[in-house]
Amino acid sequence: MLIHPSLEPIREKVEKGERLSFQDGLDLFRSPDLLGVGALANIVRERKNGNRAYFIVNRHINPTNICKNRCRFCAFSKNAGEEGAYAMDLEAVLKSAATGPNAGPSEFHIVGGLHPEWPFHFYEEMLRALRDRFPNVHLKAFTAVEIAHLAEVSGLGIEGTLLRLKEAGLGSLPGGGAEIFNPATRNKLCPEKITGGKWLEVMETAHGLGIPSTATMLYGHIESAEDRVDHLIRLRELQDRTNGFLSFIPLAFHPKNTDFHCLSASTGQLDLKVMAVSRLMLDNFAHIKAYWIMLGPKISQISLMFGADDMDGTVVEEKITHAAGAETAQFTARETFINLISGTGRDPYERDALYRRMDKV
Repeated sequence: MLIHPSLEPIREKVEKGERLSFQDGLDLFRSPDLLGVGALANIVRERKNGNRAYFIVNRHINPTNICKNRCRFCAFSKNAGEEGAYAMDLEAVLKSAATGPNAGPSEFHIVGGLHPEWPFHFYEEMLRALRDRFPNVHLKAFTAVEIAHLAEVSGLGIEGTLLRLKEAGLGSLPGGGAEIFNPATRNKLCPEKITGGKWLEVMETAHGLGIPSTATMLYGHIESAEDRVDHLIRLRELQDRTNGFLSFIPLAFHPKNTDFHCLSASTGQLDLKVMAVSRLMLDNFAHIKAYWIMLGPKISQISLMFGADDMDGTVVEEKITHAAGAETAQFTARETFINLISGTGRDPYERDALYRRMDKV
């Protein structure tokens, strides 16, 4: 494998299975050798997952876009009464869960705005209703930002809120809301949102209660390479303590209809570089996802050679990224995933939400 000479010290660490440092992460982001960085990430990817590439049959549900936080980078949130604002009642949530082209999803992915008027018991009722109607479907619901909001609404604190939601049917937490942890950058991006430290606290509490989660990082906006490496290392440190993260998903920023509309969308080069560096830095994460909704199917395919081992799921309906101008479809069929993965030479595996069922297809 021919790589740029500046990457040789990192290659030695990768081949020995040694942990990379902050400086290593910066050197990877600054390297002109994209293919070399990708090749190093592929070593780790195949060491952990062989030739397997995963997907899941799932459905996204976004119960409301009314949100007390109006983050500058978000095109999804609305104020109550604003044109386009909506709030689903329980019957609408159940109807959404039951409709679409999916036959038998194994996961519902539920995230939405911080509705200022919904009481805590509404969220409990939502989970119970979904669990009762769809007993075999895993409920991955509510980001750390939503959990912190619900802890305020309920008055139960983070732990008490999570325990009540777990009793109602919560199976795991999605990783949204992490954005970028560096306080100075985060304050420019989303000053209304909980801090990065609070996000990590919620996740650590959830993991301690036996509630696993995914993790994310939003990139391609105003963050620096240093911000990205810092973010990855803080996730790695928490994973050292809890081992509660199931996977990591780098999220490409979409600027349309946001306060940052003057920025350009991320390039394919940056998408692949972030994917590869994430795989190399997060040595204690089993899985790295290429989220096709944000990346598109072509970059997602190539990502399977740059450290990713998962293409996420069928989704069916996605409102958050599409509000920011995403041009991807909102649904990818199971058969399409099989073809996309097989076309790269990888072996397609259908998984469940917790990676406990992984069937070659």
